[in-house]
Amino acid sequence: MSFESSRIAQLKRMQNRKQYSVKEYIEGIRQGNTQLLSKAITLVESSKPEHHALAQKIVEGCMPYSGNSIRIGITGVPGVGKSTFIEAFGTHAIKQNHKLAVLAIDPSSQVTKGSILGDKTRMLELSANKNAFIRPSPSTGALGGVANATRESIILCEAAGFDVIFVETVGVGQSETMVHSMVDFFLLLMLAGAGDELQGIKRGIMEMADTIAINKADGDNIKKAKLARREYANAIHLFPPTKSGWIPKVETCSAIEHSGMDKIWETIDAYKRHTTANGYFNKKRAKQASEWMHATLLEFLKSSFYNNTDVQSLLKEIETQVTAGQINPFQAASQLFDSYKKD
Repeated sequence: MSFESSRIAQLKRMQNRKQYSVKEYIEGIRQGNTQLLSKAITLVESSKPEHHALAQKIVEGCMPYSGNSIRIGITGVPGVGKSTFIEAFGTHAIKQNHKLAVLAIDPSSQVTKGSILGDKTRMLELSANKNAFIRPSPSTGALGGVANATRESIILCEAAGFDVIFVETVGVGQSETMVHSMVDFFLLLMLAGAGDELQGIKRGIMEMADTIAINKADGDNIKKAKLARREYANAIHLFPPTKSGWIPKVETCSAIEHSGMDKIWETIDAYKRHTTANGYFNKKRAKQASEWMHATLLEFLKSSFYNNTDVQSLLKEIETQVTAGQINPFQAASQLFDSYKKD
């Protein structure tokens, strides 16, 4: 490495270590600086109290510049090809003159607490696009949990000028319920002929979906995909009417061939027009803000409880008594809570 290259690398390291003020973060994010945006999201996800205090001020400062996006939750059954779909669909959105942020909630390693899928490595074309921002985040370890960290990340991305936000979930499960509570539109990716073993997990997720897209509708699979579309469309009509007044749609697509992306985008656009006209869009956003407040309050209480000095001094002893069977969990919790209330 030459002296010049070494000096440039050193300057970059120094820049990365620089401590930025709240004002510098907000101004940088507003200018579309993705490096500062990434750093701010890292602060949001941090479990360190000092990072959380700084992140909260940054998010508060960005709030007035947020809200001008369509927030789309994307989930699907295992093997459905979410990353390939997101790359194809995201590329289509960018071609419509949009700026896209992808917040991918990865499964987390229980050992390292870090993301183990690494979505940027699965979306090479999209990650190289200057109008796209991809942020894989671990699904555990974040202060406030997945929901709060993702909500705050959405605010930051919107303040940075991204007007389309994708929130990708780890799969079919509890994370879908959380994501549904923070997005405007919920897209469920399905496969044709996936087998009856998936039926048990389909129903609850299907009832949350605003549109179901049958992916991998290409080659020899086109006929099966069209049949699956009819079956899912019939199933949707058996569900109770939606609060939005929107009738969920079923489409087919091929992420590999980039086909069907325009139809899905038109469906999302139609949904936004429909729910804006009947007032549901803004009502849902307002309800989500209320839910965020309650979730944040619960996290504040939880943090206050576990950081209480009396609780900390008693916790290990009482936990030992519980594991030894000397006291039941309810009595243990009551003792700890009584200790907390004394303050």
